[in-house]
Amino acid sequence: MILEKLISKIEQYNPQGDIEKVIKAYRFAEIAHEGQFRNSGERFFIHPCEVAIILANINMDIDTIVAGLLHDVIEDTDVTYEKIVEVFGDEIALLVDGLTKLKKIKYRTKEERIAENMRKMVIAMSKDIRVIIIKLADRLHNMRTLEYKSEEKKKEIALETLEIYAPIANRLGIFKIKWELEDLSLRFIDPQGYYELVEKVSKKRKEREEYIQYVMNKLENALNETNIEHEISGRPKHFYSIYKKMVYQNKTFEEIFDLTAVRVVVDSVKECYGVLGIVHTLWKPLPRRFKDYIAMPKPNMYQSLHTTVIGPKGEIFEIQIRTMDMHRTAEFGIAAHWKYKEGKTKSDDFDKKLAWLRQMLEWQKEMNDPVEYMESLKIDLFTNEVFVFTPKGDVINLPAGSTPIDFAYRVHTAVGNKCVGAKVDGRIVPIDYKLKTGNIVSILTSANSNGPSRDWLKIVKSSQAKSRIKQWFKKEGRDQNINDGKDSLEKEVKRQGYKLTEILKDDWLKKIAKKLSLNEINDLYAELGYGSITIKQIMSKLKEYHNEYYKNKKEDEPLKNNKYKKKPEPTQGIVIKGIDNVKVRFAKCCNPVPGDKIIGYITRGRGVSVHRQDCPNINDLSKETRFIDVEWATDKKVSYQAEIQIKAIDRPGLLSQITQLITDINLFVSSLNARTSKDKLVMINMVLEIKNVEQLNNLMKKIKSMQGVIDVYRVVT
Repeated sequence: MILEKLISKIEQYNPQGDIEKVIKAYRFAEIAHEGQFRNSGERFFIHPCEVAIILANINMDIDTIVAGLLHDVIEDTDVTYEKIVEVFGDEIALLVDGLTKLKKIKYRTKEERIAENMRKMVIAMSKDIRVIIIKLADRLHNMRTLEYKSEEKKKEIALETLEIYAPIANRLGIFKIKWELEDLSLRFIDPQGYYELVEKVSKKRKEREEYIQYVMNKLENALNETNIEHEISGRPKHFYSIYKKMVYQNKTFEEIFDLTAVRVVVDSVKECYGVLGIVHTLWKPLPRRFKDYIAMPKPNMYQSLHTTVIGPKGEIFEIQIRTMDMHRTAEFGIAAHWKYKEGKTKSDDFDKKLAWLRQMLEWQKEMNDPVEYMESLKIDLFTNEVFVFTPKGDVINLPAGSTPIDFAYRVHTAVGNKCVGAKVDGRIVPIDYKLKTGNIVSILTSANSNGPSRDWLKIVKSSQAKSRIKQWFKKEGRDQNINDGKDSLEKEVKRQGYKLTEILKDDWLKKIAKKLSLNEINDLYAELGYGSITIKQIMSKLKEYHNEYYKNKKEDEPLKNNKYKKKPEPTQGIVIKGIDNVKVRFAKCCNPVPGDKIIGYITRGRGVSVHRQDCPNINDLSKETRFIDVEWATDKKVSYQAEIQIKAIDRPGLLSQITQLITDINLFVSSLNARTSKDKLVMINMVLEIKNVEQLNNLMKKIKSMQGVIDVYRVVT
C-alpha cells in the first residue's frame, strides 16, 4: 500500500519519472532494514517510506526520492557506500552519504558531536542542496512520531528542530514543512501552552470562519466585475505564529486579530497590483503594514503582496496576493525550482539563489569551537532580517540588529577593513547604529585606516563580518597573537598547578598542532592568541600526554609522612580516609555537594581536590594513581555552592517567578546571569548556597515544572 501511494504521488507531477528505479530502491531498503524496529514497535522500514512520501509531496525528483528511501542504510545497516555506488550510482550515493552521521568518531562532548555532524551536512548540502531537503523530510517524520521518545529527548529534539531545521526550511522557502516543524516543536517544548492555544483556537473557529467567508464573498464579487481570473482561499494562522505573538509581544489571545489570512492567486504580476487596488478601495489599509515582496523578494525566493486592512466591525485581517508560480514557490520553496525532468540541468539563476549557502559555509570554515559554530549557524539561519540599499539601489539582506560594519563587509572585505564611518539616509551615524529595513547605506573609507578594531567583534551581527575581522587580526597581528597565545597557555598551566617544564614539551605541542592541521608550534600559539582554538582544547591533550608519561614515575611522598607539623587545615565537611590536617578544596569543574558520590585527587602543592565521581575531568585522570577515598562529614553544618542552568522560552515575569520559588524554599542565590538569544530563548545560570543534593534536586524539579521551562541541569565544565 505504501509503495502504491508513493508511485501514485510521483506520477501526478512527474509522469515521465523512472518508477522502476523507485521500486528497486524500495525493495533494497526493505531487505536492508529487515528485523529493525522503531521505539513505537512498528517496522523501521516504515520511516524511510514516509520520508520518500514527504519528498513526493513537495514534487522532488526521482533521485531525491530514491535517496530518501535509502537515507539510513549506510548508518543503520551493513550496506556500504561502495554498494550504493554499485547499485544506484555516484549521485545517489553522495546524497545518502551526506545524510550519514559521523558515528565512528569519538567526541569529547555532545556539543562537539552535534556541531561536527551539522558541519558535515552543511558541506554536503553546499555541493547538492537536495541533501538538506531529504534531511528536512527525515526530521519532519521523526517529529510526527516523537511521542515514543523519553520526555528529556522530546524536548531536546524539538528545541534543535526549532533552532536549526525550521529556520533552514524557511531559508529554502519550503513553508509547507517549516510550519509543521514549528507547530510540532511547540507541542513538545511547551505542551501546556500548545494545548491551551489549540483549545482557544477551536472555540473561535466557527465565528472566525463565518467572518472570513463574508470577507471572501465581498472580495469575490468585486473581482468578478473586473474579469480578473482568480482563486480566493482562507489560510488559518499556524499555532506557533500565534504563540510567538502571545509570548514575545505579551499579547492575550483575544488581542490577536489576524488569526486567518485571505489569499488571492491570479495569473500575472500586473493583476496582483490590480487586486491590491481593489482591496484598498473595499477596506482601509493599516499604515506601515503593507509589504511588497514581489518588487523585493525574500532571499528564499518568496514573492507576494501583503497588506493588512481594517474590515467590517473594525476587525483586522491580512490579504496576500500572488501569481500561481509565486504560490508554488511559497509552498515548496527551492524544491519548486528543482529540474526533476530528465536531461535538464540547473540554471545559473538557480545557483545564484543558493549563493547564501556557499557564503555561509565560507564564513564558518575557520570556526573550531563547536559552541561558537552552532551559535553562528543559528544566527545565519535565523529568520529575522533587515533589507537595506546601496547608494546604487542594490538590495543587501543582513541579520536583524546589523550595523554599518556588517554592511561594509557584505559589500567587500577591503571596504570593511578600511571603514571609518557611515552615512544612513544621507546623515552620518555611529558605527554601532542598528540598521532598519529601507535604509540607504554608504560607507566612508580611508586609505590611512589602521584596519578593524577588536571591539568590532562585539558590535557586528553577521558571521561574515566576524570571520573577516578575525582573518585580519590573524594575518596582520601574527607576532602579537603568538605572544598572547603563549602567555595565556603558560598562565593556564600554572593555574592548574603544573610546572611549565613538565607539561609544555615541544613534542607534545607539535603533536597537538598536527591534530589541528597546523604546521608548527607557533601556528598553534597564533591560533590560540586570536581565538580560533581554545585553551581547553590544548590543555585536555597536554594533560592526557602528561598522565601517560608520568604514570610509571615515582609518585610524590605521601602527604601524611611529612616530618613538619602543620596547622590543621579546614576540611569543609569532608573526611579523608587515613589522613588528617590536609587542605581540601572542591573542584570548580563539577562543584560536588552532599549526596553526590565523590572522590579525592591528591594535587601537587594544593592538597586534595574533591570531584564528583561522574566528573568528565576524572576520565582524563583515569590512569593516575593519586586518587584517595573521601566521604562527607555528617556532623558538619556547612553550606556548599552548586551551579544550575535553566533553558526556557522567554516571557514576562519568568525570572521573578524563579527567584520567588527559591526564596520560598529558603535557599540563597550567590550569583545570577541571564541572557536571551535571538530566537527568544533565555539561558539563566545561578550559583546557589545549599546543604545537600536533595535540596538541589527538589528545586530543579519544581523549576522544570514551570510553564515554558525546557530544561534544568547542573553545570559541569
